[in-house]
Amino acid sequence: MTNIKKIFFFISALVLIFLISLFAHLARPIDTSRVVFIPKGSSGEIISYLARQNFNVSKIDKYILAFLGYAQSGWIQIGSTRLSKFEFLYKLTTAKAALRDVTLLPGETSEYFLYEISKNLGLDYDKLVRNLHASAPIKEGFLVPETYKIPLGMSEEHFIYYLVNLSKKEHENRAKKIFGNFDEKRWYDYIIIASIIQKEAANTAEMPIVASVIYNRLKKNMPLQMDGTLNYGLHSHEIITPARIRNDFSRFNTYKFAGLPPSAICNPSFAAIKAAIFPQKSDYLYFVRDKATSAHKFSSTYNEHIKAVNKNK
Repeated sequence: MTNIKKIFFFISALVLIFLISLFAHLARPIDTSRVVFIPKGSSGEIISYLARQNFNVSKIDKYILAFLGYAQSGWIQIGSTRLSKFEFLYKLTTAKAALRDVTLLPGETSEYFLYEISKNLGLDYDKLVRNLHASAPIKEGFLVPETYKIPLGMSEEHFIYYLVNLSKKEHENRAKKIFGNFDEKRWYDYIIIASIIQKEAANTAEMPIVASVIYNRLKKNMPLQMDGTLNYGLHSHEIITPARIRNDFSRFNTYKFAGLPPSAICNPSFAAIKAAIFPQKSDYLYFVRDKATSAHKFSSTYNEHIKAVNKNK
């Protein structure tokens, strides 16, 4: 055998070994969620991102991905939870997930929002709540009211992970915009007050005034005595009656307990958070809704308040 033939067979053997190894690599199974979020970036950046998300990918996959085509950004509909490496990488270049708008309104509680989500998207309510409590830094008030584009087929864990991470970035940006830094405890303390403002104010213009009432009553060690604090959790849309006030013995009942509730009572808007941080200066201690205008009548004394109440009868 000539040297040329030896070199040829040697190279052929190397190529064959490489092709067998590549085929085995691409045939390996990979576990995934039914939908995957892919950020914008190069093939290498995308593979690095997937590796950080605990996907079984390696450096060689960035070359395979580049060979297959340019990976799409956004939500990718994988479809299966277990498939071959080749199928997974190919899906990243060809598939797009069907998206659905999901809106969290200001003033809605997380539990009620997730209850509606569980019905509309076919997800498990208990899993959603458990994942939220495990990943959000505070029990309530953390999710940012917004319209989110959610891919169909998303798991409960992935859904909460997505909302929590977007909300965390938004809280950081908002805090830095006002204070120049993000002091988590200070910010989340404001969110408790903001959530009460959100439930009680008739409109955005009233929010700083409602904030002043809250601070004035706290300063005087007066119970807040606000119905909105009883609209926590799945009680979000209940009409608060005298019987409910008598029978609710939780710390959210600000008729029975002085001070703030133990946590936020809903997810407040940025306007409510700003009102909690920058309340209007006033000596108001009371307010009642005016049936004629649906706005509130604010009073500094109990006698003025009773007069306003009687006008509504």
